[in-house]
Amino acid sequence: MGKITLSVIKADIGSIGGHIKPSQAVIDAVAEHIRSNGPAIGIIDFYVGYTGDDIAILMSHRLGLQRSDNSVHRLAWDAFMAGTIVAKRQGLYAFGQDLLKDAFSGNIRGLGPAVAEMEIDERPNESFILFAADKTDPGAYSLPLYLAFADPMYSSGLLLSPGLQKGFDFHILDVNYAHCPKCDRFHFTDQRCNEVEAENPAGDRVITLSAPDGLYKIAALIRDTERYIIESIYARDNGLQAVAVSTTRLHNIAGKYTGKDDPVMLVRVQSSFPATGEVLAPFAIGHYVAGFMRGSHNGPLMPVKMNSPISFFDGPPIVSGLAFSVHDGEFTEPADVFDQPFWDEIRSQVSRKAVEIRRQGFFGPAMLPMSELEYGGIVHILKELDSSFQIR
Repeated sequence: MGKITLSVIKADIGSIGGHIKPSQAVIDAVAEHIRSNGPAIGIIDFYVGYTGDDIAILMSHRLGLQRSDNSVHRLAWDAFMAGTIVAKRQGLYAFGQDLLKDAFSGNIRGLGPAVAEMEIDERPNESFILFAADKTDPGAYSLPLYLAFADPMYSSGLLLSPGLQKGFDFHILDVNYAHCPKCDRFHFTDQRCNEVEAENPAGDRVITLSAPDGLYKIAALIRDTERYIIESIYARDNGLQAVAVSTTRLHNIAGKYTGKDDPVMLVRVQSSFPATGEVLAPFAIGHYVAGFMRGSHNGPLMPVKMNSPISFFDGPPIVSGLAFSVHDGEFTEPADVFDQPFWDEIRSQVSRKAVEIRRQGFFGPAMLPMSELEYGGIVHILKELDSSFQIR
């Protein structure tokens, strides 16, 4: 039957009452566009849901990764445009926010929506989890992935399964090396355009490190969640891909703050990969991530039920998890992995952590470092004050 491609594409195209949740009419418009136009291009099955104010479209097809054939990406773009029309008509806040370009141009990467894809040979009992986060950035997934795929304290399969004992290859992306909207070249985002040499290659800056032998090197990179992001993971036992993470940084595309990146992730589970429970276990930490109000603070990542809204201080940062089984590209209904009594207690703990760090307001680690805030309004205050400083 050939390979199956799983594609998940996410965007914020408008929300009720601020950054809360999309309206049902917008969700229906997006889903109807996929339902009406997907079969003609080869979409086998799809699912549409939301996390906070972001809508995610999950699709299965046999068209491969969207590099040459862009029909799946175009379909998602057009679906989000259809939803944006409804959002504008309803007066929703920030309608079309993540659609940073006026028109589709070959590939949805670089246009605003977040994308995670993997092309797989279906196992007889293929299982995967779709994670969708809101009010945070792609680095939020790095610690749970590190613990699930490299730490036997969280993933007992690394000790008990001969296949998993061989470890995993981590592909880590340097997101500070990105396309510059000012000079239309790739360079480090902290460089001025006139300092960039024209021979800089156009593409991603990525490194592959293996666990367990490269464990400390992986840790040294991913501790910086704003720069080094786990993009994908492969099993060393058989070379199969286990993880695909969206790595879009919206301010790298727009050159200014336009909302947090709100990443999606696909994780295959069981057999050659950690079990579902081992992948979920690290999310019980409620680890601190970038996000919250105006994308400018740090807050604990709360595992939430499917189709949960945003609330306290435009947060807290949230993540949903939907488990699917798939056969010949056909999805089962989603199983909500965080809709279980255990996670109610975790949500209570995360709520306490969120309240505690918010008591610190703007000060110190409660807010993001200046390298991230320079895309927001605070840069104007600092520029104004800079001219008033004197050398004593």
